[in-house]
Amino acid sequence: MTQAVPAAESRTADTAVRLDGVSKAFGSGGNRLLALDNVSLSVAPGEFVCLLGASGCGKSTLLNLVAALDRPTAGTIDTGDARVAMMFQEPALFPWLTVGANVELALKARGVPRAERRERATALLASVHLREFGRKRPHQLSGGMRQRVALARALALTVNDDGAAGGTVLLMDEPFGALDAMTRDLLHDELERIWTERSLSIVFVTHNVREAVRLGDRVVLLSSRPGRVVEEFPVPMDRPRRIDSPEVSGLAAHITDRLREEVGRHGA
Repeated sequence: MTQAVPAAESRTADTAVRLDGVSKAFGSGGNRLLALDNVSLSVAPGEFVCLLGASGCGKSTLLNLVAALDRPTAGTIDTGDARVAMMFQEPALFPWLTVGANVELALKARGVPRAERRERATALLASVHLREFGRKRPHQLSGGMRQRVALARALALTVNDDGAAGGTVLLMDEPFGALDAMTRDLLHDELERIWTERSLSIVFVTHNVREAVRLGDRVVLLSSRPGRVVEEFPVPMDRPRRIDSPEVSGLAAHITDRLREEVGRHGA
């Protein structure tokens, strides 16, 4: 999928997501608001990239553009032939449907036959350790379990028609922000396992600097509005990582200082 404004440079095989000079403005005239300004960013296949920045810097807008839920005002976005799925801050499950039926909806929209989509939904729930909860309703699950269902539903959009994962991009917009620390830590482990098993390319938005360092191969810092890429931080630590480890804490403190500097510069 390529969203074009001017023509993009030729795509390379080592890029899952590529943004070239992307800007996004809302409104017009005196009411025009520039949310993103000339953002260029590449994500390699299988890479886990975390986006950090002050509230209102355009992180969620960037994800919406990559997901083709909106169009850039300028620049190009290229995800090639990858399947792109989005996981939001809230699970947004349909309360009148079972857990299994919520996951099946994503497959139904793709025209997967009923028997096959039930089989796939069961496998996806098993991948997030919820196989036995397929007949439950969302209100019968904890907050962390509902987020696991939302993850399974997002994963349903990333598998190929033969049921195999491949060439997939998962966009995650603060999916664990409302959870308690222990549940969030457990879901970090689950997400890391699924990311590794399925060779996903992930772009993950968070306000939690330690979470970004715990999960990411690379942390990208955006400026206050309008959002621009101001610095990138590779995370060269071995996995698995602990969010409270000295290594994670040390890099998180360094990034936090840089974030405070950027926020202070813009008076946000």
